[in-house]
Amino acid sequence: MMRIITIDREFGSGGRELGKRLADALQIPCYDQEIIEGVAKLHGLEPEHVEHISEADVRTVYPMTIGKRFMMYPTKTKDSIQVLVSQQNVIRTLAADGDCVIVGRCADVILRDLNPMNLFVYGSQESRLLRCMQRIKEKENERDILHMMRKIDRDRAACRELLTDSKWGQKETYHLCINTSDKTIKQLIPALVSYVDCWFEE
Repeated sequence: MMRIITIDREFGSGGRELGKRLADALQIPCYDQEIIEGVAKLHGLEPEHVEHISEADVRTVYPMTIGKRFMMYPTKTKDSIQVLVSQQNVIRTLAADGDCVIVGRCADVILRDLNPMNLFVYGSQESRLLRCMQRIKEKENERDILHMMRKIDRDRAACRELLTDSKWGQKETYHLCINTSDKTIKQLIPALVSYVDCWFEE
């Protein structure tokens, strides 16, 4: 049985670090920025541009039906759609290589036929804000960071809404939800490794 672990996360919760540390402990690859770089290489684009499309509110790319009223949002370029489709293909290709941890980008939905273990990492607003303020440029103030946190989380939820009926961040959507409030990520890894081993035990 392949061990594929996907991680959805609130912005500032430490989900990216948790994914990398978990992968290191399990001695398997962790794919995060590698997905962006793979898509950028395919399209001859800068990774920063691909990441912007990847994290944007995808409702601006596709038409959506809301209730009984059909709405067309302002569309982005054809390139944006191609980038999002390529991202899904890159994720499938990486997962096909074997055991791995994949951070974000609705990988749990894209890879559902492979039965991944799906994690959601979250935290209190205070703990996430503190983590962000420790890592983001000093010129950013608390209000700006809070605004960014909320926007990015809304965009991540919108991406999931496009692909599936299951709700981003809702506990029933995932196999394990991890609260990182007031914890260092490193101290959570040993227990998480044990849980993963039990989960994939045949």
